[in-house]
Amino acid sequence: MDIPRIFNITESAHRIHNPFTPEKFATLGAVLRLEPGTRLLDLGSGSGEMLCTWARDFGITGIGVDMSQLFSQQAKLRAEELGVTDKVEFIHGDAAGYVADIKCDVAACVGATWIGGGVAGTIELLEKSLNSNGIILIGEPYWRQLPPSEEVAKKCFANSISDLHGLPELVASFDELGYDVVEMVLADQEGWDRYEAAKWLTMRRWLEANPDDDFAQEIRSQLNDAPRRHVAYTREYLGWGVFALMAR
Repeated sequence: MDIPRIFNITESAHRIHNPFTPEKFATLGAVLRLEPGTRLLDLGSGSGEMLCTWARDFGITGIGVDMSQLFSQQAKLRAEELGVTDKVEFIHGDAAGYVADIKCDVAACVGATWIGGGVAGTIELLEKSLNSNGIILIGEPYWRQLPPSEEVAKKCFANSISDLHGLPELVASFDELGYDVVEMVLADQEGWDRYEAAKWLTMRRWLEANPDDDFAQEIRSQLNDAPRRHVAYTREYLGWGVFALMAR
């Protein structure tokens, strides 16, 4: 069980696999008013940065589940580095359909709502692991500005313009599902730069180390295109944020 190889290569040096910076995650933890002992489930936990730093800074405990063998191992190493192995656990597994054995105070899916077939299905999945009056965290992209064409939308990793909402429509969709939006922290263009641009050096170093790999042509093609695509499209049109929700 693993994610596609392209992500294990391009994001192998990432600690955060979305457009958030460490400062944004620190802000999110602070505004959620996390208290020591708060129990958190993170589906699609990546390299574990959110759980590990929150365990260090706020005293939370939690479980992270991710399909990537590499990221799951990196998460365990990060927990050791920060001295929080007694507070957090990381499981290499399929987050789709995962329900915690013990109910959590916060249930999160920060940037992987495909595990539930979209936002609504992922919220329904997270609810199964949540205490009464607990908080759901959803990380989701939205249009900062509406793309002028379907071609531009595809340059932003969407299949079509209709794949994403604008920010007002995204927030309204949570209301329609019966949830109060009780906090939000939004990524900025610097966050997008750190997420996307960090891949470029990783790809270049990988190509230098693996010139004869069968995947080298794919990586070269991505490296040729990625910087121009990012500055022309991703950082201009795509927004991203984490939204804290509570059921009514």
